[in-house]
Amino acid sequence: MLGRDFLRNLVNRLFITACLLATVAAITALVFILWSLVVQGIGGIDLDVFTKDTPPPGSEGGLLNAMVGSLMMCAMAMAIAIIVGILAGTWLAEYGGHTRYGAVVRFLNDVLLSAPSILVGLFVYELLVRPFEGFSGYAGAVALAFLATPIVTRTTEDILNLQSHALREAGIALGTPKWLVTRKIIWRAAGAGLLTGGLLGFARISGETAPLLFTALNNQFFSADMTKPMASLPAVIFQFALSAYDDWRRLAWAGALIIAVVVLSINIIVRFIAREKKHA
Repeated sequence: MLGRDFLRNLVNRLFITACLLATVAAITALVFILWSLVVQGIGGIDLDVFTKDTPPPGSEGGLLNAMVGSLMMCAMAMAIAIIVGILAGTWLAEYGGHTRYGAVVRFLNDVLLSAPSILVGLFVYELLVRPFEGFSGYAGAVALAFLATPIVTRTTEDILNLQSHALREAGIALGTPKWLVTRKIIWRAAGAGLLTGGLLGFARISGETAPLLFTALNNQFFSADMTKPMASLPAVIFQFALSAYDDWRRLAWAGALIIAVVVLSINIIVRFIAREKKHA
């Protein structure tokens, strides 16, 4: 009996030690990555980065056109993802989630959640770039929307399933149609969760490079015309980081730091919203 207790305690301690070592290794790697990003990127952050377009080699410039292009494509992608994702997640949670068709939709959404972004970019290339014989910001936005929509859909379904059935029953008891109960009561009660899903989707697509290389390509000059090739921060980082020019590599590190700060800020906001919702 004592031997079994000793063996059980030994296995338990070994398991806890292995988990602790894995956690330390992951945190250490993350610290080194963030440290190198800050050390290399902070030197390239200045006013020119936010006020000038990407330069030719050996010239002064910044990342203005890339940041504007990324914001425009991400904004359009999130507009599509939020509309489609919230409606699809609402249907799964409130109407057809328990049907066979709903199970198929949920499975396909989960598959798309883990789909490699480069495959999504190639699909949109065949869908919108090749037939129209040109890269465009619209194609880039659609590719990003394909990546963000499954996140919004899954988050919407989960957060709506967490809402009390008493809310639905109270609304229906007053003679209110179910669609109006969903829109006026359930969506309002789940507002913080829906916002969290949107922020998570934006964080997911803000640093994507592969789908944009297949769709929006890049543009050295400032352009707000989304029917033409458009610059984006991830694509510029990819191009500049592989170059042989020190000034381009400096801008690449600065752009990487900007994206990291944006994604980190979004995750902090999401955690704050979730915590406030939990305490409410």
